[in-house]
Amino acid sequence: MTANELKAIVRRFNIEVIQDGKRASFDELMNSDFINKSAPEGAPAGAESLWDFFQNVLRPALSNFQVTIHDQIAEADKVTTRKTLSGLHTGPLLGIAPTGRQVAIDVIDIVRIRNGKYVEHWGQNSLPGVLTALRAG
Repeated sequence: MTANELKAIVRRFNIEVIQDGKRASFDELMNSDFINKSAPEGAPAGAESLWDFFQNVLRPALSNFQVTIHDQIAEADKVTTRKTLSGLHTGPLLGIAPTGRQVAIDVIDIVRIRNGKYVEHWGQNSLPGVLTALRAG
């Protein structure tokens, strides 16, 4: 696949799956042996745990949920993306009651793609700092 084709797959995942919550797109774009290399130690690292986080943690907590892609770099079978996940904190977020504040989670992730599907993910994000700020008021 070309670099542009790889980046298009990642853009599609970010908009259709993360932002819009389309299960059919998730199923189409995830390989059966997908592994999230950034899952906390002892936590599930398969595709369903990723879906669960987006669908049952982030999207219900943040209304007007958006994914903004700032940069993408593709090399070989990997795509690195710098993005922001944002929305208004109107639902519980990991034990924090709604604050009505705007939330922006900065993310840099790397996805390995095989045959047009996600097979591995590594990522860093600012969610811990966002949670600290929300708790502080």
